[in-house]
Amino acid sequence: MARIPYADPANPAVKPLADRIVAERGSILHLYQMLLNSPSVAEGWLNYLTAIRQKSTLDGALREMVIMRVAHLNRAPYEADQHAPIALKEGMTQAQLDALVDWPAHAALFSDLERAVLAYTDAMTRDVQVPDDVFAAVSSHFAQQQMVELTATVAAYNMVSRFLEALQIHSHDAR
Repeated sequence: MARIPYADPANPAVKPLADRIVAERGSILHLYQMLLNSPSVAEGWLNYLTAIRQKSTLDGALREMVIMRVAHLNRAPYEADQHAPIALKEGMTQAQLDALVDWPAHAALFSDLERAVLAYTDAMTRDVQVPDDVFAAVSSHFAQQQMVELTATVAAYNMVSRFLEALQIHSHDAR
């Protein structure tokens, strides 16, 4: 159960934003229902995550691989539950999804590019500072725009998982 109550999307103070979330996302997931407790934060979050997920030039399978790895590293099951079906739809295999928990032990399932992205994701998430060799390996695969988008994706989903876990937002919560 979440640590604070979910907002009521029918509340007139947040209804226009709730309607926008439904229009853009199809429904109001627990994450956004919690965010609606602060409409200005919810709106900024929606704009940022829409840019990351829908307006980035980063390959969808790579994006979802990053999101799933961040979810595993941060022990954020809600994030993983929401993104596993998307990852499969974007082209990740079930074997790759299963291997993300300990990807170095299953490195053969991932391309050189994917291994570089995973190492970058791990460094950003675990250590914050990225060693030069890890940055050099991943940046050799991307133009500047995509490096910014990759970095923003890792950072954004670390933000998401930390928010979810601090407030104990889970898929099985009643609304």
